[in-house]
Amino acid sequence: MSSRQEYEKSGQAIWETATKKKVVAITFDDGPSPTYTPQILDVLAKHRAKATFFVTGKNANKYPDVLKRTVKEGHEVGNHTYTHIYDRSKSVKKLKREIDLTAQTVKKITGQETTLYRPVGGMYNDSIMNTAADKNHLVVMWSWHQDPKDWLRLPANKISNHVIKHLRSGDIILLHDAGGNRTQTIRALDKILDYLDKSGYQCVTVSDLIYQSKVLDHDTLPGDPSDDYFSHSLKNS
Repeated sequence: MSSRQEYEKSGQAIWETATKKKVVAITFDDGPSPTYTPQILDVLAKHRAKATFFVTGKNANKYPDVLKRTVKEGHEVGNHTYTHIYDRSKSVKKLKREIDLTAQTVKKITGQETTLYRPVGGMYNDSIMNTAADKNHLVVMWSWHQDPKDWLRLPANKISNHVIKHLRSGDIILLHDAGGNRTQTIRALDKILDYLDKSGYQCVTVSDLIYQSKVLDHDTLPGDPSDDYFSHSLKNS
């Protein structure tokens, strides 16, 4: 299996970006949820923040109105397989099918193409990376220091304190909007965004984070010896 650095160098995947701008991306996995995603959207709207939602096609099909609202309010939708089955258990053919089904579902509901893919459980290998690339999806992981494990239903303060304590410009933060009771995640999100607001940080979509950081600029691809992003990734692996 190739290393993280090799995946970053090839432009197949991203964990975070290197930027001096005070900008981060918050991501949500497993939705949409008819209960928790709307509450998360309310909190994001309150703070004028944008986020990226990695949805399963199955949930998108069940709750199309929630997905439509997500897009209408300026948030980004990424691909998180159709049935939330761990990618390593899938053959290439089945994984392509999962990605295709979710992409088709999102397109049907929102009219938008998915271009970002997050492997279930953050599991990756050459097969997963190459399959995503074949389907024209960039693999989006998350900053290794920004998994507050909200899926364990930890207290809101513990979730928010973890994110705030480890915060760095260019971070991609992992949270969840489905798959269980996410009340504590919603409370933590409000606290996190309060801190970002007071500290002068901007919370944007993953695509906007990449654009602002110029990570995938055609003149300076990740892995170029002169590329600050690749140097940052090596130092922080």
